Amino acid sequence: MTAPLTPPDNQPPDEPQHPDAAPVADHGGPVGPELARELREGALIALVVAVTGVLLGLLWNWLAPHIPLIADTRNVYLKNTEGEEAIGADGTFVLLSLGFGLLTTAAVFLFRRRGGIPLVVALVVGGLLGAVLGWVTGMWLGPTPEVAEHAKQVGPGVAFSGPLRLQAKGALLAWPIAAMLTQLALTGLFGPRDPEPEASHWPGEQHGDHGDDHEDHHGGDDRGEDRGDHRDAHGDHPGQQPPTAG
Repeated sequence: MTAPLTPPDNQPPDEPQHPDAAPVADHGGPVGPELARELREGALIALVVAVTGVLLGLLWNWLAPHIPLIADTRNVYLKNTEGEEAIGADGTFVLLSLGFGLLTTAAVFLFRRRGGIPLVVALVVGGLLGAVLGWVTGMWLGPTPEVAEHAKQVGPGVAFSGPLRLQAKGALLAWPIAAMLTQLALTGLFGPRDPEPEASHWPGEQHGDHGDDHEDHHGGDDRGEDRGDHRDAHGDHPGQQPPTAG
């Protein structure tokens, strides 16, 4: 006969292991499918926004002022040396990019009605790709960049339009910046609100109420003692019989 093994002091006995028991789910389990869905939607939104850059290139080629050139038998010159057509082309691209950033972001917000980091990243990336695509499309649809050959075709002394170029490459950031600011503004104004927390009762408030009750109780006793002292001062002591006539 041997004594049964007992666990050490202050330690519970080992629980039996169940091999068929399901493993405990990780706290980050539900986040995986939700994050994957947001990433897929973000990639689709970035692609759709980038494709709209083709329309940006069409409008830029149509609305931007073209640089007039003129050639002689040897060289090509600016027809108007003080012209601002190059600056006007950059300004037109910036204004169109700001408008596209605002419109595309508003359309995406009306479709989804919520924000999130993946959505903002998708709008920024899609806006940058759309701006690059619009820049390339506008130059491709515009006058040929082969200025010498174009001058030979039109002949000397005949004005022709120079190639459409973007002098300030920083204009490509106008669309993504406008998209990010518009998304933040729309989310702050019309996005879903977090539920307000319920009012909590602090323990100090209850103790404060009990303290007032104790003060009222003691205050009543003090007033009773004051009334007793007032009666003693007039000779009417409690428990004392008045003197009888002899």
